Amino acid sequence: MTDRESTGEFEGYGGRYVPEPLQEPLDQLAAAYDDVASTDEFQADFRDHLESFAGRPTPLYHAKNLSERYGAEIYLKREDLLHGGAHKINNCLGQALLAKRAGRDRLIAETGAGQHGVATAMVGALLGLETEIYMGKKDAQRQAMNVFRMRLMGAEVNEVTRGGEGLADAVDAALEDFAANVDDTHYLVGSVVGPDPFPRMVRDFQSVIGEEAREQFQNLERTGDFPDAAVACVGGGSNAIGLFHAFRDVRKTSETSSAAHQNAKRSEDDPVEFYGAEGGGEGAESSRHAAPLAKGQDDTIHGMKTRVIDDDVEVHSVSAGLDYPGVGPEHAMFHAVGRCEYTGITDEEALAAFRELSETEGIIPALESSHAIARAIQLAEEGEHETILVNLSGRGDKDMETAAEKFEL
Repeated sequence: MTDRESTGEFEGYGGRYVPEPLQEPLDQLAAAYDDVASTDEFQADFRDHLESFAGRPTPLYHAKNLSERYGAEIYLKREDLLHGGAHKINNCLGQALLAKRAGRDRLIAETGAGQHGVATAMVGALLGLETEIYMGKKDAQRQAMNVFRMRLMGAEVNEVTRGGEGLADAVDAALEDFAANVDDTHYLVGSVVGPDPFPRMVRDFQSVIGEEAREQFQNLERTGDFPDAAVACVGGGSNAIGLFHAFRDVRKTSETSSAAHQNAKRSEDDPVEFYGAEGGGEGAESSRHAAPLAKGQDDTIHGMKTRVIDDDVEVHSVSAGLDYPGVGPEHAMFHAVGRCEYTGITDEEALAAFRELSETEGIIPALESSHAIARAIQLAEEGEHETILVNLSGRGDKDMETAAEKFEL
């Protein structure tokens, strides 16, 4: 980690743009994270919980039917098989264990699709911590089963009715709660967003995704190397950074560079290419989308400097988890320096991928993950990548009602 990154700065993005009363508790959290999280004792405890409670490691799955259909070898990192149904449990376990060590007895969290709220309720029950969740009323209505699951595990769920009644409004409400209760409360931020140390802390807790995938991919007899491309959906961006982080500096070896790669003008030492799939809604050129990287501007939001959707755009995605007006500052940096290509995937494209993966592989993805599947299919059709790794960040149980309204079966 560079000195600038350790202070939450990502080439001009990130930082800490918060009122004075929040500076000291964030300083304390950053110090606790820097001092405790890297110790052997904490890491052993964290890894034990990831294995025994969350169900890691998750498998790397070769989607043979999808691969044959589109002419590229597509692999899925199966985060959908984790306890709770999504990658969110990785970060929640890490932050909750840290909060417990810091003497906090109350957790609060924001949630959009509900998976982060469910994971927070899970770790709250596990560790005996009072848990309170903020969720936009609009999201609570379309994710009613997740609201029930949170309450079943003892969490209090507050439906936020301000603004657009979505994820951004839930974040605002959670930040207000945190400011008023900093002495006993840990704000368990669900993505790589917000003021420092949250973006780097959440990234590090989610980096287990990429670490496992990297080792698993190298152990495959048919490849023995790194993938040509890594693809993930991007709302706040935690599952994507969790996948990308382990591959950000690796390069393919000449021994496995094929004629197909050379014909596609790929250098033998090209890095693994990153692709982020944003919530394109009705199209990045429309007035209803959730794609600040593909179509947005630099601004500050929720305590960070990042890319933000234009004021004249209604934040919208068929997926509640991508329905956010900003993005993690490290993704903003990746966009600025050209390390990752971000594309808005429309609702229609995501729904088509949702159905296609279900029919071809017998795997029902979350609508968030369906955006990544759609982008992987596009890349396969373009023919410039032989091997494509997709982070299947969550399963589609929570999206059955939405899908049932869209499809006639």
